[in-house]
Amino acid sequence: MHGSALELTLVFLLAAVTAVPVFKRFGLGAVLAYLVTGVVLGPYGLGVVQDADRILNAAEIGVVMMLFVIGLELSPSRLRVMRKPVFGAGGLQVLLTGLALGGLALLADQHWKTALIIGLGLALSSTAVSLQLLSERKELTSEHGRLGFAILLFQDLVAIPLLAAIPLLGGAKDETLTWTDVFQAVGAVAVVIFGGRLLLRHLFRIVARTRMPEVFTASALLVVLGIAWFMQLAGLSAGLGAFLAGVLLSDSEFRHELESQIEPFKGLLLGLFFIAVGMDVDLDRVMAEPQLISAGVLILLTIKFLMLFLIGMGPGKLDMRGALMLGGVLWLGGEFAFVVFSEAVRANLMDDELRDRLVAIVSLSMALTPLLLIGMSQMLAGVAKRKPPSRAFDDFPDDQPQVLIAGMGRFGQIIGRMLTAQRVPFVALENSPETVDTLRRFGNARIYYGDPTRPDLLRAAGAQHVKAFVVAVDDPDINIKATRLIRRMFPQAKVFARARNRQHAWRLMDLSAEPIRETFASSLEMGEQVLVALGVPPDAAARQTERFREHDEKLLRAQYLVYDDDVAVIQTAKDAIGDLEKLLEADAGGVDARES
Repeated sequence: MHGSALELTLVFLLAAVTAVPVFKRFGLGAVLAYLVTGVVLGPYGLGVVQDADRILNAAEIGVVMMLFVIGLELSPSRLRVMRKPVFGAGGLQVLLTGLALGGLALLADQHWKTALIIGLGLALSSTAVSLQLLSERKELTSEHGRLGFAILLFQDLVAIPLLAAIPLLGGAKDETLTWTDVFQAVGAVAVVIFGGRLLLRHLFRIVARTRMPEVFTASALLVVLGIAWFMQLAGLSAGLGAFLAGVLLSDSEFRHELESQIEPFKGLLLGLFFIAVGMDVDLDRVMAEPQLISAGVLILLTIKFLMLFLIGMGPGKLDMRGALMLGGVLWLGGEFAFVVFSEAVRANLMDDELRDRLVAIVSLSMALTPLLLIGMSQMLAGVAKRKPPSRAFDDFPDDQPQVLIAGMGRFGQIIGRMLTAQRVPFVALENSPETVDTLRRFGNARIYYGDPTRPDLLRAAGAQHVKAFVVAVDDPDINIKATRLIRRMFPQAKVFARARNRQHAWRLMDLSAEPIRETFASSLEMGEQVLVALGVPPDAAARQTERFREHDEKLLRAQYLVYDDDVAVIQTAKDAIGDLEKLLEADAGGVDARES
């Protein structure tokens, strides 16, 4: 296709919008839909797009953004807990799989250097495909999902020195890895970590004070892509830089806002990345050597599955079902293998023909994995899960919030302090960066900057796990908007909402929320103290105050039935005044009788 960029964009969007719902309808998942779309549109299919590599390079930004979002979910304390599965299970998987596949390459009369690159290149799995599959199936927090992520994280780390070692193995005189390169890489990581800690939060505080969402979005994209570009300049992985940036911001007040801003870009660009991978499947090569390519895919999947299963059952301490699922998610090849094998060609360690075969094998494994995983899940559907033995990696508390507070002004702060005193986990959203900054200085780490009327932000804050919502926003219109959104997203949720007055309370009742009038309780308390000061016995004052509370709540609900009719509202109030006077007089008479 030689049309404009707009035409190409329309083709991608139309294909994705058409394919994804169809595949999801049959339970096949979005990843497989994107891959098949790429095969159909690519140079070896209908030929709509000829330059697949160019699109693949651009779409890798989606992988960068995905790793940033994953970093936001991993605080430094969680990473410290994960070091054993990352370097233990991850290191073992790369070592064993690399040796097994490299050994087979040696038996196929490949040079030991070529065999080493083949083994280690094929040992890497696709971070993008595997994590997307786990996310679609809501298994990222499962036992095999967390172990799989640890293994993928190690693969991303080991891919950097592997790429740097290829020129050394090829003997290129001017492309050897020097101590300058090593210090440059270590220095770049240090700059990102220490510079990020000092600057990133201050940057987002300044941007948040502008109260312009588009500026915040631009700043988030600038940070993610800027750090990725900086790490690339240092010869490191752009994804590693984005991951580090996410980890640095994981315990900041802007975590959920950043996640909600990046998520739409990440989803679209990841879809484009999977389409580009599908385009890179060389159907001509597959059709020319079907037995050889099929055998290569079968060997790759079998060996990786076996190694992952053994690691899951051994060091991973998974049950059999978890170990089988771990193998089914990570047995595919990875997109980084394309880069590794291309570098090997440039270093004269393999020819173009061998590279094309390996790329076809990896691409087919990536395309087949979503479909094979569905079949495996159906086979294991009847296998019961057992609780694995406790270990440090699993014992790290998830601390899912039970309450979400929208608005942390004076009203919301008191509720937050009560929940903290009872050790009830909650998450709070506040649209004022000054308020967030002040409360954070007092040690309140559960408050985050963001607009509670945005659905993507509520999802990022974990609203789907919440048992009760508290809408404590001062502005009545924003208050109503937030309550309406919560009720639409979570129809069965329990919602308590701050009400400024009776009219506001009635509008909240229309949304099936429980209105709490902001000055009602304090006014009743003051009224009770005034009665006591005037000589009314404390117990009688308390009883009369409670009678008045019950009466007014009853009146509020009676007026709610006719609140769109001003005449009826006023008449209901007049009728209630006489009933209240009789009620209080009767109560006062009872007190006098008891005292006499």
